Amino acid sequence: MSSMNRKQPISTVMLPAKVDSVTVTAIEGMLLAALRPGARVIVDGSEVAYMSAAGVRTFASVLHQAANVGARIVFCRFAGAAWDCLLVSGFSELLEIAGTVEQAAARLEAEPRLAAGESLHPRGTAG
Repeated sequence: MSSMNRKQPISTVMLPAKVDSVTVTAIEGMLLAALRPGARVIVDGSEVAYMSAAGVRTFASVLHQAANVGARIVFCRFAGAAWDCLLVSGFSELLEIAGTVEQAAARLEAEPRLAAGESLHPRGTAG
């Protein structure tokens, strides 16, 4: 009955249409609630039509908390202005991003590419 070698089930968090200063507190709460030790979380951005810098900062904060508890997060299905926001901010390099939910799940099933925290501080990006 040892659960030491069993992986946590993958959970999915759907983001709302707006990820901005008005919604980030609720979004951060949803994401942090999914972070248990060893958790594997897909953050689905398919509904996001608008994202501000506050949203991007929240993702960075949540990613840091995930590293602290040994959880993994893969973001997926961002498009349009939301994807542009991640790209322009440089966070597309920081976050683990997949094109589809299936690709995100496959990444979570595989071993992590980077050591915990290594992706939190890429060279050449401003904080």
